[in-house]
Amino acid sequence: MHPGQLLFAGFEGTQIPEDLAGLVREGRVGGIVLFARNLRGPGQVRDLVAQLHGLAPGDTPLGVAIDQEGGRVQRLRAPWTEWPPMRRLGERDDLAETVRVARALALELADLGIDLDFAPVVDVDTNPHNPVIGDRSFGREPERVARHARAFIEAMQGAGVAACAKHFPGHGDTSEDSHLALPRVDHPLGRLLEVELVPFRAAARAGVASMMTAHVLLPCFDPHVPATLCGAAIELLRGEIDYDGVVFGDDFEMAAVAQHFPPREATRRALEAGVDALLVCSRADVRDLVLAELEALPDAVLESGQRRMAALKRRFAGGRLRGPGAPPYPEHARLAAQIADQGVGST
Repeated sequence: MHPGQLLFAGFEGTQIPEDLAGLVREGRVGGIVLFARNLRGPGQVRDLVAQLHGLAPGDTPLGVAIDQEGGRVQRLRAPWTEWPPMRRLGERDDLAETVRVARALALELADLGIDLDFAPVVDVDTNPHNPVIGDRSFGREPERVARHARAFIEAMQGAGVAACAKHFPGHGDTSEDSHLALPRVDHPLGRLLEVELVPFRAAARAGVASMMTAHVLLPCFDPHVPATLCGAAIELLRGEIDYDGVVFGDDFEMAAVAQHFPPREATRRALEAGVDALLVCSRADVRDLVLAELEALPDAVLESGQRRMAALKRRFAGGRLRGPGAPPYPEHARLAAQIADQGVGST
């Protein structure tokens, strides 16, 4: 497996740029991340995703990923179903309903050939002033978040789309947005184990295909580097939480990393810390620097990530589940409206 298979990249516009298309053809990029800026309508999206899969070498399927959480973070909007935020599911606390939402969401993605959803958010939203998590979380109680995360993951993956639990080891008690700054969480490890890490343990037990790290500084692990670059944090995930799936580092263009570490240094630190795969969601220059560093790293640093990525792709990648369906999805729309309109259900 080429080292670039550990890189997922994004692009501007509604057509893949030729330089990125060339990297996909050569097997030097492992996946493409789609954003609203790439998506114009059902026909265009279906054709784009089919083109992306068609570019990949025959023996190396391409992963196509998206952030389709519900609420304020969903790249596919009408005529696809617009889902309420996951907080609503946590408030209603009906696991069967969460399962129905996850299955429906997965079906709409699979119909397009999208293999991986960077969802659900399993952060525990303990800070009411948090500018970036809020209602993206299932709630403020660890066990509630954990049980809905597990139901969501099992249902989504049962429908054939890989899930991603984020943002390890917890972005719920921050007062800053890691897109703009480097947040700091001063909790001791004991508190993390009792609160923030409970849903990640549940996600691991659910067999979640991937997790995503938070660009958050936790002095209990390391006072100098964010969790994405921190070996102690990833060791906890692999050991205490017993997780052996793919670990993605969040977008390297976010200020929490980009303002403190050059792209090549951040790449080396992340892979040496135990992160498996990296996201560069916009800039071609950053993407190319990350790729150059991946290609320069020794095999010993890459092997575990390559093994995990190969396993994820064998199970999910390549758009194999693309179905005949197309939006709108009336049954899904009724479900979304019911959840949004009825508020808190019985527990």
